[in-house]
Amino acid sequence: MLDRRQFIRKSLQTACAAGVAGAVPQLLLPPAASAAQNAVLAVRRGEDIPRLVRETLAAFGGMKRFVHPGETVVVKPNIGWDRAVELAANTHPLVVQTVVQLCLEAGADKIQIFDRTCNDPRRCYVSSGIQSAVEQIDSKKVEIVHMDRRAYKELEITDGKALNRWSFYLPALEADRLINLPIAKHHSISTLTLGMKNLMGVIGGNRGMLHRKIAESLADINTVIHSDLTLIDATRILVANGPQGGRLEDVEVRNTLIASPQIVTADAYAATLLGYQPQQIETIVAGHQRGLGEIDLSRVKQL
Repeated sequence: MLDRRQFIRKSLQTACAAGVAGAVPQLLLPPAASAAQNAVLAVRRGEDIPRLVRETLAAFGGMKRFVHPGETVVVKPNIGWDRAVELAANTHPLVVQTVVQLCLEAGADKIQIFDRTCNDPRRCYVSSGIQSAVEQIDSKKVEIVHMDRRAYKELEITDGKALNRWSFYLPALEADRLINLPIAKHHSISTLTLGMKNLMGVIGGNRGMLHRKIAESLADINTVIHSDLTLIDATRILVANGPQGGRLEDVEVRNTLIASPQIVTADAYAATLLGYQPQQIETIVAGHQRGLGEIDLSRVKQL
């Protein structure tokens, strides 16, 4: 039986092969898994980040639960801002580095790391510390790349509520696995930016337009882009002046990681670290209504 990501890849290949020139492929996606299914969550705390990543994923049986030998994996951190590590605008480089190493240990054949940044990508990749952290792995199977503007394709979104079509980055859809590595932080428009919003980094078009109906827009996008694992970096969080921050006084050290195969479940728990109940965040509610995860944390099994 095909999993959701395999189904998306197969549907995309079929739609593109059958379409005429200039046509917009339509992905006839299966319903997302019921929010009551796979409602599991791992939360771990500690100051040693590489060890913390390993302990968090060990709760699921390790990275081999999500990545299988020979697979192509996209690791999607937040690298959106020209900010240093301590300012908590981007995913911690040691989280990214350790996740990539675990993918290699699980047998991944190819791992790509990328983001569509808000500031100059060359500066963001360097300032965030992520480029250096990835390059230190020194494996031919691992590549941190700048996104190719020729690799976007406009797709119809089946049953979209705010969007009926949008441009998506094909390498993110065509990979065997996508691991979503957001940082938990405040956002001036959507209140919080977590896993669902982090996937705006693998879409094209004028992303500013999505903020007009941000909750339903993000839910639409996340019905197309499936995260096999969402691991939220809350080792330090940005509690004000997000999403780019810039002041150390807006950063709180929490030494926490949150992981779930359900993106909304991970976001729901992360919201509590910033002082909110999941039901208060419109994007989380919209995702839950699409079957992308459970937001009633009393119904979630913590591993």
